[in-house]
This record gives sequence, structure tokens and C-alpha cells, in this order.
Amino acid sequence: MHATLPLLQSTAFPPLRRGVVDTLQANLGYLCNQSCQHCHVNAGPKRTELMSAQTIAALVRLIDASPALRTLDLTGGAPEMNPHFRDLVRAARARGLRVIDRCNLTILEEAGQDGLAAFLAEQQVEVVASLPCYLEDNVDRQRGNGVFHSSMRGLQALNALGYGQPGSGLVLNLVYNPQGPGLPPPQAALQEDYKRHLAERHGVVFNRLLTLANMPIQRFGSMLISQGRFNDYMGVLRQAHRPENLAQVMCRSLLSIDWQGHVFDCDFNQQLGLATRSTGPVNSGAPRLHLDDLLAQGLDALEDGPIRVADHCWGCTAGQGSSCGGALA
Repeated sequence: MHATLPLLQSTAFPPLRRGVVDTLQANLGYLCNQSCQHCHVNAGPKRTELMSAQTIAALVRLIDASPALRTLDLTGGAPEMNPHFRDLVRAARARGLRVIDRCNLTILEEAGQDGLAAFLAEQQVEVVASLPCYLEDNVDRQRGNGVFHSSMRGLQALNALGYGQPGSGLVLNLVYNPQGPGLPPPQAALQEDYKRHLAERHGVVFNRLLTLANMPIQRFGSMLISQGRFNDYMGVLRQAHRPENLAQVMCRSLLSIDWQGHVFDCDFNQQLGLATRSTGPVNSGAPRLHLDDLLAQGLDALEDGPIRVADHCWGCTAGQGSSCGGALA
């Protein structure tokens, strides 16, 4: 796989500084039951990296010590494949946090995941489900044969438990990624297309569609390099930059924790190995900021600190903007 960081480190992206951190995004490991071509984590069935029980316990201690935290965002790989996933969800919900599960839907049918959908509903976990298109051929081309129909069965199972249904309080959002090196279409219009098609063809309902730009890193970035399209895509992102999106980029209020407990400004920086920088006593000379540093000093020590940027950051501010919460504009 081609390395993308050397192509991204030199950048004219505007400097950013952190505000109050109210969201922790924890990557529970790179093990996944799928190997999607757009995956910026390079996750798959052969990956062995998983967050340990010890690191998860440190994460819970940080939650206890951080009253400003409102959201725990769980990602992977397939976060549900971490054997401690359900214990972490229970701990976070017991502490009143909003918990997001970034679910690929097919995991609901995997061996060993019995009762997963019912567990998510019982804990009132917000499900953010990847569905890069509402057409079978496009989904299977990007994610593997049979994934579309498995995804539909997963959505129907979630709907049957109340997810996406008016008044249920069980939030089900879908995620769209473009098939290739282009920006997502306007989120609101595409959402209406998704809702109409999925309801009419499959009886599926959901709350919101989140459109995400593909980041030029890991598997997707390597594919662009192989095709000779990397520079063209970077040109598209830079030319579509909108300065007004800078105020809303997710790294201002989010920290990303990798499976070993290291701290990053976002999930994309995590995959590039661009660890969080800090000023003041936090990190005390260590090469990378770790959960232990945050436990010693508190999240407040990172406030107004610098955020590491590189050329991939144009993907978050291009056009309508892109974040783990969908379009910014």
C-alpha cells in the first residue's frame, strides 16, 4: 500500500486551535468483518489490533474526571468486535453520556453477535450506519458481494426495535461516501432520495443522512496514487475550500483515542500517526500524548492548544464541509 503522509505533510491549511472538548472518539480496534475500498482505517478481518480492557478502564476513568464530556463515539474497524464493547457502552450510558456506535450493519448478522441490535436499543445507543449508496450494485462494488442485502436486513431489524421511528428516541443515521474522488452531493437533497428509495423498496426508515468526503489517506489514498489521481483529487479539495467551515470542524471539540490509548486530534490524524501536540505540562516530554497524560492533567489542559493539520484537512472544509457528524454547512 502506498504511503500518503509524505504527500500531505507540507500544507497551507490554516492553523487551528482547540476549544472545549465535549466528545471522545474511541477507536476500539481495526478488526472488521469487511474490507471496504474507501476505508481510511484499512480495517479488515485479518487485523488483530484491539483496545484492551486496561485501556478501556482508563477511558472510563477519564470520563469520570471530565464533566464537560457529553458524547462517546465508538468506531473501528467494527467496534462491536472488541470483546469489551458492551461493557464500555454500559459504563458510558450509566454515566449519562450519549453513545454513538459506528456500525457497518452486516455485523448484526455475524456469529457471536447475538442480541447486538437489542442491546443497542436497550442502552439507547445512537447508531450511525454506513450505507454508501441506496443501490445494490454500488454498495456491493464498494463493500463486497451480498453486503447490500445484509445491510437491508440489519436496517429492518433496527427499525423493528424502534430505531428511526418517530417518537422512539432511538436514533438511526446513515452515512454516505462518494464512490470515487469527488465531493459528496448536497446532503439535504441526497437524504430525501435515500428516504424515498429505502422506504419504497425496502420499508426502511431512518433519521438523518450524513455525507462524508473520502479522505486521501490509507486504502483510499493508496488507490488514488495507483490510479494517478491523487494530485487531481487534492486539487478538487483545495479549490472547494470554504473558510466559514473552519469554525465547525470536529477537531475543535473532539479527541480521538486509538486502540493503544494514544491521543489524536481526529480519526484521520490517528491513521496518519499525527499525534496531538500540547503546550504546558501535559505530555511532559513523552513522544506521544496518552490517556495517562490526560488522566494526570485533565482535558482542560488541552483547551486552546494547537491542532495538527496537514493537506488532508482540506477534505473537512471543502464544499458543504465534512465531519463525523456529516456536512458542516
